[in-house]
Amino acid sequence: MPAPPGPAAPPADESTPGPASAPAAPDAGQSSAPRTAAPAVAPVAGGSGGEAVAAVSAGRGGGAPTSLSPSRASDFMQCPLLYRFRVIDRLPEKPSAAATRGTLVHAVLERLFDAPAGERTAPRAKALIPGQWDRLRESRPEVTELFADDPDGERLAGWLAEAERLVERWFTLEDPTRLEPAERELFVEAELESGLRLRGIIDRVDVAPTGEVRIVDYKTGKAPRPEYAEGALFQMKFYALVVWRLKRVVPRRLQLVYLGSGDVLTYDPVPADLERVERKLHTLWEAIRQATETGNWRPRPTKLCGWCDHRAHCPEFGGTPPPYPLPVTAVESGTG
Repeated sequence: MPAPPGPAAPPADESTPGPASAPAAPDAGQSSAPRTAAPAVAPVAGGSGGEAVAAVSAGRGGGAPTSLSPSRASDFMQCPLLYRFRVIDRLPEKPSAAATRGTLVHAVLERLFDAPAGERTAPRAKALIPGQWDRLRESRPEVTELFADDPDGERLAGWLAEAERLVERWFTLEDPTRLEPAERELFVEAELESGLRLRGIIDRVDVAPTGEVRIVDYKTGKAPRPEYAEGALFQMKFYALVVWRLKRVVPRRLQLVYLGSGDVLTYDPVPADLERVERKLHTLWEAIRQATETGNWRPRPTKLCGWCDHRAHCPEFGGTPPPYPLPVTAVESGTG
């Protein structure tokens, strides 16, 4: 069965990966900066999602988790306490230059498809950057803090130039004049039979004339080393599971486009893959539920702690978490 048109995946390079939800890690593969999600459940063949987004994972304003996104699932696997700080406590985080640039590049690539196919050129894409940066500053004024100590604008100019290089590199990996996305920045949500709700926002959905679906995600970081490829694909398999449960169609191809290193990673899932992901997510959600009810959110120290905004609240660094805002309704198994 032919795949939707697109480049074959070149071999993964040997550059160090940025974990999907690392707290502001430099060159992180995926930006964790907020993006604006569409407010409704969107099927694959429905209307376009929203603007640049970060996955939604719980009710606005904190409280007990009600759903799971790829980013927040990765947070919990990386460090349960980080998940608590982000989802339940909603502690503020400083904007990251790398994550904000990722948001900007995503917005540019989304808006480029507004133009007729023949006008989707690298110069036109780069010309969108100033306007999208202005729009980002209007919607998220906190990003101006990134350049508060840059009176002559030199750092900002370099940052914008790097965004231009990332946008230009995309044209060496895909040809937008031959693409007509079915969806861009598509918000999807599915409720599993267990009641677990999965949410996320897909950068791009391509549908071949034969009806086969390709899910595409842009990364502004570098491609992972081969031994880390499975972790990088977790987000994509999550999206594929949501699409499968919504439309009863297994996407033909999952594609990660790494603008930082100029690589494309592809994977063709089968139902057994997605069933394994579903079981993993149920196990993960049960662990989140237990932590929510017991209030026991354990830190998991790693080298990523150096980039975390919440060390002042982390016991591993001598800090104290804020008072737990939810009622403790259960005692952790094995405690007296």
